[in-house]
Amino acid sequence: MDVPSRARGHRGGRATAPVLVAAALSLVLSGCSAADQPLDLGTTTAPQQVQAATALAPSPPTWIEVPRIDARSSLVPLGLNPDRTVELPSVHEPMQAGWYRYSPTPGAVGPAVVLGHVNGDGQDGVFARLRELQPGDEIRIGRQDGQVARFVVHRMAQEPKSGFPADEVYGDTADPQLRLITCGGAFDGTARSYRDNIIAFATFTGTVPSG
Repeated sequence: MDVPSRARGHRGGRATAPVLVAAALSLVLSGCSAADQPLDLGTTTAPQQVQAATALAPSPPTWIEVPRIDARSSLVPLGLNPDRTVELPSVHEPMQAGWYRYSPTPGAVGPAVVLGHVNGDGQDGVFARLRELQPGDEIRIGRQDGQVARFVVHRMAQEPKSGFPADEVYGDTADPQLRLITCGGAFDGTARSYRDNIIAFATFTGTVPSG
């Protein structure tokens, strides 16, 4: 799964070392190449306005749950490889999701980014059904401080990897946001990769009880 983009480092909406401000980084995700069927978003409803809640103090995430698509995973922190591609969970563990640690922590101001495989190693991945999400659907993320951040999807997008909307995904926001990213679209047999990315855009709406 490839997500070519300009990735920006954030902590509460501000760039952090070692990711330099305005550095052009290519996030390359591999392993979404175990199937040959299209994974298209299809017809979607219009974007939905969601009122953002007051931001939380930073705290690393520990798990994610997306009830509509029966997805749940612990979250591993993902950094950058020496070639400035994003570090990913192993393709041999396609049900493992990860948080890009140079993005804000979920619930803090800015766009937290969570990445997951659609499939890998001949198995479905944690975000195999991400394309089924709709505006209004809930996403929950547990944090190290014990709080569970609740997000509501306000928009779904399917974008070609050649035109990845980096500013929309990684650009600073005035309130706490979340982006979930995986592969989709037609399968390119030569490149052994899907041609598009499926992106869920969500807004932080507050905390909920754990469990």
